[in-house]
Amino acid sequence: DHHVNYGSGSGLQDRVAFVQNDPSQYDASIRLADLQVSDTGTYQCRVKKNTVAVHEVIVTVQEKPVTPQCWTEGELIEGSSILLRCYSR
Repeated sequence: DHHVNYGSGSGLQDRVAFVQNDPSQYDASIRLADLQVSDTGTYQCRVKKNTVAVHEVIVTVQEKPVTPQCWTEGELIEGSSILLRCYSR
């Protein structure tokens, strides 16, 4: 039907668009821009030409890792051991 059903309260209205201007030309692919963790879910593509074809895709968006904080423990003396510790939220 040349439209995207965004679901209720999904916040996708400004971030989803068809890849091709005219999806009736055999490419109904969509592009999700500015992915967010809340976009994780099951997405369904329903295409109707002569028959209806349905395909579901599960999308999992993970958070970008935070830069770790690192420090050393022990004296920096040649031949001795030191401990490098790192922590990240």
